[in-house]
Amino acid sequence: MTLLRKLFSVLALPLCIGSVQAQEWKEIRFGVFPEYPPFESVAADGSLQGFDIDLGNAICARLEVKCVWVRNEFDGMIPALRARKFDAIMSSMAVTPARQKQIDFSDRLYLSPTSVVVPKDSSLGDTPQSFKDKRIGVLQGSLQEAYARAKLEKLGAQVKAYQAQDQNYADLVNGRLDATLTDKLEAELNFLSKHEGANFKSGPAIKDPTLPLDIAMGLRKNDTELIALINKGIAAVHADGTFDAIQKKYVGTLDIYNE
Repeated sequence: MTLLRKLFSVLALPLCIGSVQAQEWKEIRFGVFPEYPPFESVAADGSLQGFDIDLGNAICARLEVKCVWVRNEFDGMIPALRARKFDAIMSSMAVTPARQKQIDFSDRLYLSPTSVVVPKDSSLGDTPQSFKDKRIGVLQGSLQEAYARAKLEKLGAQVKAYQAQDQNYADLVNGRLDATLTDKLEAELNFLSKHEGANFKSGPAIKDPTLPLDIAMGLRKNDTELIALINKGIAAVHADGTFDAIQKKYVGTLDIYNE
């Protein structure tokens, strides 16, 4: 091989590596736990429905890629993402420091304050100390479970985790729980506004730095190309009014993006 050809081969090598590493995204696989209406749930015909489903499909449409939904248990989302069972978590996942050590996140999708749901005649939840010896339900793997384990159990609360939020509500109605910690909006739309929630109330949002507000898509560390692509899609659905339309469909006049 001549010196000139050797030099050309060396110069061309980085370009070849770059072309192999770059990926043209034709589909995005979203991990979802469809047990959290109105954000994600299963319709009567077996299809997926909800705020997150519509938003994810809209983002894919703006990016001109196929949207694939992969069902997964919520508490196994991060391991499954890292094992490449899907490309991003689109399942009402809050951005927390602990999760940021394991995965990266997209730009904000919406806000999700936490509150305590209790019987209307209950004073429980006014202070953390009021949880002593009380039975508190949480969604397994949720930030509310992490908060209850870290803060409320130390004060004597009995924390019970459920695989679905509806199980929390069922035990609350039947008197097997004194309260449930959950997303304030989810509680208002999926329980308090229904017949079974008529005798219950949602307290003020819990203000604690360990209970962050931002909900975003979870992505693998250093998956910078996909993160940039998804953020582009998020910006697009805001710019053309699609986000506002989806928000109105599911939560009416509530603004769940701005504080």
